[in-house]
Amino acid sequence: MKSIPVSKVGERPLIGLLTKIFRGGSNAYVIVGPGHDDCAVLEMPGDEYLVVTTDMLHRKTDFPMQMTGWQIGWMSAAVNFSDIASMGASPVGFLSAIGLPRDTDVSLVEDIARGMADCAKMCGTSVIGGDIDTHDELTITGTALGMVRKEELLTRKGARVGDKVCVTGFAGSAGAALHAIENNIPVPDRLLKALLEPFPRVYEARELAGSGFVTSMMDTSDGLALSLHDLADLNQVGFRIYESLLPVHADVREHVSSDPQEIMDLALYTGGDFELLFTASPEILNQLFTTFNLSIIGEVVEQSAGMRIERDDGTNLSINRKGYLQLGN
Repeated sequence: MKSIPVSKVGERPLIGLLTKIFRGGSNAYVIVGPGHDDCAVLEMPGDEYLVVTTDMLHRKTDFPMQMTGWQIGWMSAAVNFSDIASMGASPVGFLSAIGLPRDTDVSLVEDIARGMADCAKMCGTSVIGGDIDTHDELTITGTALGMVRKEELLTRKGARVGDKVCVTGFAGSAGAALHAIENNIPVPDRLLKALLEPFPRVYEARELAGSGFVTSMMDTSDGLALSLHDLADLNQVGFRIYESLLPVHADVREHVSSDPQEIMDLALYTGGDFELLFTASPEILNQLFTTFNLSIIGEVVEQSAGMRIERDDGTNLSINRKGYLQLGN
């Protein structure tokens, strides 16, 4: 067999290859296994499922040099709790395996642990265990557990033509913050926090899961456009998105860019926003979600209509399949 480096395969195709291998086994407890969703879902006695997710982060590729130890710990937990939220579940515990270079200062490790603990506490749970070892590069693998009522489980599958397309919070804030850091653009701390201290939407997720309106959901950590493509592929639908409805924070327009094309690109194609992207029945328009920021940005259309964004000037553009990928060129 010809040797192929993983960088030539890409993250999502490689996941597909591994999924074929992992699905070869038999496990009566597995409701949702390897493949397209953010978490595995396991059968449990009673009226709840157990959901489980894991994510690996590295010093060089995932933690901007400006991050403090506390922010590194917070981020390591937040990425996992965001996956738990995307299933409509409530977090019930967090474990972490940390690989440390031998010359790492103990005070940094303490700060990382405090960041993890604070994020877990904010999400209504705690750090319940893990492992420590030496490694050439600071590497943190987190595992989060959650519980969800069986009738409220949300997955990426279920979007229907006519559904509304919605997102919590803002789009492109983390990408704009990273752009500002890389180009020495001064921006408010609240915008930097979107990148350095992402806020997993665990409480919003529970309200959405209990509403009965949501038909599919995932988080936007890899970018809004890539997430839309993931949902479209799985559900065999298309999306019509409106530029005027993209929820871009005022700080992005005021401090990072005033160019409409650049702002749209930040909102669509940059990662790091741990928001929830979901489809919902049109009845969601009659429900007032007053406890959090929710935007309806478009609608689900037939697959033949493709993936399009309607610009403010009336033109229509294809939404490209690109965003943050951990493998590939």
